[in-house]
Amino acid sequence: MASYGYVAIDATGKEIKGSIEADNPNVVIDKLSAQNLTVIDVSEQSILNKDIQIDIGGKPKARDFSVFCRQFVSMTQAGVTILDALNMLGDQTENVKLAKAVKATQISVEKGETLSDSMEEQKKIFPPLLIHMVRAGESSGSLDIAFERMAIQFEKDAKLQATIKKAMIYPIIVMLVAIGVVIVMLTFVIPNYAEMFEDMDMELPGITVAVMNMSDFVIGYWYILIAVVIAAVVAFRMFYASPQGRHIVDNILLRNKLTGPLSQKSASARFARTLSTMLAAGISMPDALEITAGTLTNVIMRDAVMDAREDIVQGTSLSLPIERSRKFPPMVHHMIRIGEESGDVEGLLTKLADYYEEEVEMATESMMAVMEPLIILLLAGIVGTLIGAVMAPMLAMYQGLDNL
Repeated sequence: MASYGYVAIDATGKEIKGSIEADNPNVVIDKLSAQNLTVIDVSEQSILNKDIQIDIGGKPKARDFSVFCRQFVSMTQAGVTILDALNMLGDQTENVKLAKAVKATQISVEKGETLSDSMEEQKKIFPPLLIHMVRAGESSGSLDIAFERMAIQFEKDAKLQATIKKAMIYPIIVMLVAIGVVIVMLTFVIPNYAEMFEDMDMELPGITVAVMNMSDFVIGYWYILIAVVIAAVVAFRMFYASPQGRHIVDNILLRNKLTGPLSQKSASARFARTLSTMLAAGISMPDALEITAGTLTNVIMRDAVMDAREDIVQGTSLSLPIERSRKFPPMVHHMIRIGEESGDVEGLLTKLADYYEEEVEMATESMMAVMEPLIILLLAGIVGTLIGAVMAPMLAMYQGLDNL
């Protein structure tokens, strides 16, 4: 196939430019005409004039999907057809990968596929949660409500993710500053003092000798340190990518007194919010649990939900396997049990999600309150050690002069 560049006019009179892979210009004209576009020019692209497309967009995030759902609802409620809505969203969506997926979905819908089936063809971009909600909305004739609920879901997810990331920014920045300070002192400051110490006819303290040796190693073998760091990062990523490694790391995060409460509460919030959204759409409990499990990042919590799903299939109520798992806070299975007894599991899950989303913010603040002084003490200890190594021989020399 050759690549053809085209210039066309849409129904609103807007000029559109682009490129299409096709066997000949007539195929290009037919494809554009099927999209209600008036073709102005079609020409084969060569190496010199071919469009260069650099995909700099990352994977769409919860915020991108929330905006997409909100805009879709606004357009369809204003009387815009699904095809026109997808066309406009494909043009104005900022995330490159999501925009391409929306355009591909539009083309599939034009061929007669349902919206959910068309989105499932782009399942690498659209999350299963959204696809199932759209399919449920199509079945019940309430597509707008499905997108509205998903907009709320993605907005809550985006807020939850932002809260957790906010907790990690400060320690990461401080650690980077600490590493930078150590590198500067070992490569620039310590060597200057080392020359002065060599002229002293005195035995240097052990800490000074150790720091000077460390400085010499960093300056002489910096490439080995970089290689070790890269190897450590790659090894950890490979270990975490394995099922066993993922279980070990996630279990440590869940049991650790510093990160455990935040991990548990954030997973509980996402579990309750997602399951509530699925049940509200009329999706069966087993299917809803399977979809919900897929949204959890901690594999230990995910396994607990999948185990609960197996018990549900056997006829057990949800609160029992959640309680037996001992992975969720007690309030989760208590609220679910109340919902089961009152017949309002969906409503109780929504309240549970609201509660734990607030708890995540509080847990984040508590974790930061503990981490900030620890990080400051660590940084002070590192810098203080280096400064002490420099000052120790100078103080010894001054004391020797005083004794003369």
